[in-house]
Amino acid sequence: MKFFGIAALVAGLLAPSLVLGAPAPGNEGRNLLTPVDKRQDFQAEGYGGGGGGGCNSPSNRQCWSQGFNINTDYELGTPNTGNTRRYTLDLTETDNWTGPDGVVKEKVMMVNGKIIGPTLQANWGDYLEITVINRLKTNGTSIHWHGMHQRNSNIQDGVNGVTECPIPPNGGSKVYRFRATQYGTSWYHSHFSAQYGNGIVGSIVINGPASANYDVDLGPFPLMDYYYKTADQIALLTQQAGPPPSDNVLFNGFAKHPTTGAGQYATVSLTKGKKHRLRLINTSVENHFQLSLVNHSMTIISADLVPVQPYKVDSLLLGVGQRYDVIIDANQAVGNYWFNVTFGGSGFCGTSQNPSPAAIFRYQGAPNALPTNQGIAPLDHQCLDLNDLKPVLQRSLNTNSIALNTGNTIPIKLDGFVWRVNGTAINVDWNKPVLEYVLTGNTSYPQSENIVQIDGVNQWKYWLIENDPDPRTVSLPHPIHLHGHDFLILGRSPDVDPASQTRYVFDPAVDMPRLKGNNPTRRDVAMLPARGWLLIAFRTDNPGAWLMHCHIAWHVSGGLSNQFLERAQDLKNSISDADKNAFNDNCNAWRGYFPANDPFPKPDSGLRVISGVKAREVKLDW
Repeated sequence: MKFFGIAALVAGLLAPSLVLGAPAPGNEGRNLLTPVDKRQDFQAEGYGGGGGGGCNSPSNRQCWSQGFNINTDYELGTPNTGNTRRYTLDLTETDNWTGPDGVVKEKVMMVNGKIIGPTLQANWGDYLEITVINRLKTNGTSIHWHGMHQRNSNIQDGVNGVTECPIPPNGGSKVYRFRATQYGTSWYHSHFSAQYGNGIVGSIVINGPASANYDVDLGPFPLMDYYYKTADQIALLTQQAGPPPSDNVLFNGFAKHPTTGAGQYATVSLTKGKKHRLRLINTSVENHFQLSLVNHSMTIISADLVPVQPYKVDSLLLGVGQRYDVIIDANQAVGNYWFNVTFGGSGFCGTSQNPSPAAIFRYQGAPNALPTNQGIAPLDHQCLDLNDLKPVLQRSLNTNSIALNTGNTIPIKLDGFVWRVNGTAINVDWNKPVLEYVLTGNTSYPQSENIVQIDGVNQWKYWLIENDPDPRTVSLPHPIHLHGHDFLILGRSPDVDPASQTRYVFDPAVDMPRLKGNNPTRRDVAMLPARGWLLIAFRTDNPGAWLMHCHIAWHVSGGLSNQFLERAQDLKNSISDADKNAFNDNCNAWRGYFPANDPFPKPDSGLRVISGVKAREVKLDW
């Protein structure tokens, strides 16, 4: 077994991490959020409300419609709207494309002609019907609807090699259909995982009630690390070295080049005296962001798709894949204010070549000028997210009943540049997804699928995730994402700077009393501390083949994933004949393409693939 030192893995991670809003000269931008509804294929009655039967208003956001409000258990009841919202996502690729900060990229992939696709918007209880057309030249694809529980619709989860075969290139298509049983903010992306780093991403807004009142819903505001190399080139490079810093950070698709001044700042309009809801999404492949707005606080009302009791912060860490809905009270003097991204954790949360990524929040009536107050660096979050949020819809467990053993302990280990979970680096089979085993009653699952079988109905299952127990390798924080469920965060190892590489092993005598079972934070992405542990729980109330993985694209590419196969027989019984036929048709179309007609081999876990960029000698130039 080969081990590599810390220097190789953190090369390029030690750029300045807490520098604020030093703007480059030039065009200071335009308002991106006021016209955002023009980018929708469907425009509901407005972000955040209006479609709930008339009771949802700025003075009563807790109400939605008759019999449905913020206290409704959305896992048990969903409004019957009778509506289906239809979208078409057309995937294409472009070579030698000039990016938002003026730099030409060798290749990008787009959704409906943009590197950030259209927002999918619906009301709580609507069905979404989404046709995906794959016009990429050599890549298959699948589109995952991040955070959507897919209750009784696991086959629509959009994970190639797990719930479907990839959609073949050059015009292949697939129709996804599922119900919005939750509400809030999320996103969609390719699950050829690093492929989404080339541009195949977009936001999802499901209008519903909220835990606090606000006047204006500004809509989704995705943030994304941005690289001049293709995601595939970087994924190959990370097979022999640590990742590079991002070249820039996109705010809703816009960026300013830190040295040339090309591009423009994203600009968000605020109205003095009004409360504004902003839907923050981290669609990055590697960077976690510390976010702060100069002279303003933010009140969190939702974490991922879980409404929470209002929680005021001056800054927050937005990990890869995470979402926060926040309310910003425009109670300051009319003017321009920097919305800053910083990097903490001694570089272990990612870094950027742009020392001061920022957007502008501009009060109506303020001059069209750059802000003058850079603000102060926020508290270093040490790559750790908030674990004291209180969900509105409560879930509580008796932590004294938890019994941990090898059956529910999940170690994550770095072996060279391969990530192993439970001793196995996942390697899915595009031509034979796990769901095919379920549909045919074949239980001879390959070890490479890294399956954990779960039986029992509506039972709480506990999982202790341990991060890199081997002291000879560097340990990194991981944003752990679970499909098909929110999970309760019962506890994690003590909060320390990840650069300290302090090893914490779960000790029942010490750590059991520290666990929180009374309505703990619940979400679908949580940060696993470097060389520490995370204890989560979810209930077996949603049969499916559900992936759990690190949402850093290079890590899932390197194998950092396992599958929970939950109640396989119930899953099989729940799939309709029509869905089976669509599944088989898509797999037959894919098998007609791969491997015989695909010019590129399968290079890794199967959750990321070469995107038509020819293999070549690569230089580690960061």
